[in-house]
Amino acid sequence: MVPQNFKDIIGSGENNPLYQIIALILFMIFFIGLVIVIFRKPKKYYDEEANAPLEDKEEQDSWTH
Repeated sequence: MVPQNFKDIIGSGENNPLYQIIALILFMIFFIGLVIVIFRKPKKYYDEEANAPLEDKEEQDSWTH
C-alpha cells in the first residue's frame, strides 16, 4: 500500500507515541536552551546590535579594516 499523505505515514507505526515524546522533549530542550543563551548575554550586546544599522558608514568601514 502506497501512503497517500503524511498522516498515513505517521499513523502507520507502532512506536509513534515514543517518537512523538522524544521529539517534544528535544524541542523543549532546544527552546529552553535558546532562551537561556539569549537571557545570559548582557543587555549591552543587544543595544550595540540594535543600533548597528543606524551608525555611519565611515564607522562601519573603520571596524572592518
